[in-house]
Amino acid sequence: MGRKAKPKEDLRAEEIQYLDPVKKEEEQSELRETASPDTDNVVQFADPEPMEKKVNKNAGHRFRLRTRFREAQGFEGFSDHEILELLLTYGSPRKDTKDLAKRLLDEYGSLKCVFEARPEQLMKMEGVGEMQATLISMALPLARVCSRCEMDNTDQIANRRDLERYCKSLLLGKRVEEFWVICVNARCRFLGRQRISTGSLSEVSAYPRLVMEAVMTYNAHSVFFCHNHPGGTCAPSAEDIASTLQLQKLLRGVDVMVLDHMIIAGDTAYSMAQHGDIEFGARGR
Repeated sequence: MGRKAKPKEDLRAEEIQYLDPVKKEEEQSELRETASPDTDNVVQFADPEPMEKKVNKNAGHRFRLRTRFREAQGFEGFSDHEILELLLTYGSPRKDTKDLAKRLLDEYGSLKCVFEARPEQLMKMEGVGEMQATLISMALPLARVCSRCEMDNTDQIANRRDLERYCKSLLLGKRVEEFWVICVNARCRFLGRQRISTGSLSEVSAYPRLVMEAVMTYNAHSVFFCHNHPGGTCAPSAEDIASTLQLQKLLRGVDVMVLDHMIIAGDTAYSMAQHGDIEFGARGR
C-alpha cells in the first residue's frame, strides 16, 4: 500500500524551516497577522538584524573607519588611537580593538613609540598576537620604502636638503645605530648605497675596509656618509668626527671625495660639512 500523504498543514510547517530569510519573514508576517494580540500565545520572531552584524557587532564601526580613511585618502582627522585601532582590525577580525589601541598608547607613550617597538615586545601585551604585532611593526619599514623609492626616482643628490631626505629614508625609525655610505658620480647622481655596520643604541663602527669595498664596487667619484642617533640628539660626538676624518683621509688616497656626513636623530639632522667638522670637498692629489 502507498503511504498516506501528509496533511498540507504539516508540509507547510516543515518547509518554513528551510526558507531563505526573506521568504521566512513573509511567512512569519502572515502568521503575525492571524495571531490574536490579546492572548499569551503570540508568536515570537527572530531579530531581523543582518547576520553579519550579529556575528561581529563591531562591523559597523570598522566600516566607518575604513570609509573615513578612503574618503580622506589618509589619516587626516584621525586620532592616534583611531589610526592604531584601524590597523589592529586587520589582525583581529572578530574583536573590538579600540580598548587595545588605547592600552598600547598608554604603555608606550606615543604612536611613534608603538610603531618602533619590536614584535616580541608588542606581543607581551594581552590581546596582541603575532599577526597584530607583525602588522604594527611593518608601518615604519613601509614608510622607509616609500620614501626611498621617491628618492631613488630623483636619481640625484643636488643639495643638502636632498641628502637629508635621503638619509632619513634610510634611517627612519631605526632602533639601533647604523652607518651607511652613499656613492655618487661626479654630478652627484646616485650610484648605490651600502650599510657598513649596525651597532648598539650608543655606538656604531665605520669599518674602513667595508667603506673602501663599497667605493670600489660602485666606482664612486664621491661619497656621503650617514648614521643615526636613536633616542638622542643629532649633534656629533668626538668619536663621530674623528672616525669621519679618518675615513676622509683614507679615501683621499684613492682620489674619492667625502662630501658630507649626515647624522639623523628622529626628525632632526646635522651636517658635518655645514658645521665645518670635516674638510668639505677635500680630495687626494
